[in-house]
Amino acid sequence: MKNDQATNNWREKWHEIIYEADSRAGKYFDLILIVAIIFSIILVMLESVKELDSKYHQFFDISEWVITILFSIEYVLRIITVKKPKSYIFSFYGIIDFLSTIPKYLSLFIGGAHALVALRALRLLRIFRILKLVRFVGATENLGKALKASRYKIFVFISAVMIICVIIGTLMYLIEGDPSGFTSIPRSIYWAIVTLTTVGYGDIAPQTAIGQLMASLVMILGYGIIAIPTGIVSVEMARGKGEKINMNTNSCESCSADNHKENAKFCYKCGEEL
Repeated sequence: MKNDQATNNWREKWHEIIYEADSRAGKYFDLILIVAIIFSIILVMLESVKELDSKYHQFFDISEWVITILFSIEYVLRIITVKKPKSYIFSFYGIIDFLSTIPKYLSLFIGGAHALVALRALRLLRIFRILKLVRFVGATENLGKALKASRYKIFVFISAVMIICVIIGTLMYLIEGDPSGFTSIPRSIYWAIVTLTTVGYGDIAPQTAIGQLMASLVMILGYGIIAIPTGIVSVEMARGKGEKINMNTNSCESCSADNHKENAKFCYKCGEEL
């Protein structure tokens, strides 16, 4: 019984440090983690420079192995400090943590795979849990809700844009043809998409007067189209403007779920007491 109690106390203590940002130890842990992630990304970037890699390859390699081992230990600790490890392993952060740990190991079998450690940049999302920055997470939640609420309208809008691009691309193929670079309908549709989005690479350009007139109309249409999805999302965000931003940083010890409501006593996902 004493051993079980000691194990539970150890798990609770480390769970609070690793998963939550309310305690001083938890803040320091997250800060050290973020510094290590940034340092690791910088190492990979510098290693890609051949002149630097030829001089400091051994330093880069050793440093990356040290960081990978530390991340591996952290990943194992995250698994053993929750009562339901599968909930963490298959969660969003759990998958990211795993993907950010294995590239260096894969490099032993697959050349160049270590470059995938750039995925560790996704782990910087944890910075929102530090020093009460969860207010930005709350704002992100509001944006996510607005996008979810307007997803059907955005889908209809994108479908309409694609139809317009197909029609414009087909017309330009008939008007301009091979001499101007519109060698096929798919290539003409590519031109329509690039022009409608006001990117304009310039690799294909209409030469006839009718084609140039149509291109001008497409460019003007592009400015109007860009504003539509912004307006759709803005309306949904305005509707949820009065919603209270969640400031709770508690993470469930059982399933590692977070983003609980303020003053929540039980986990919304598994019912475990917080």
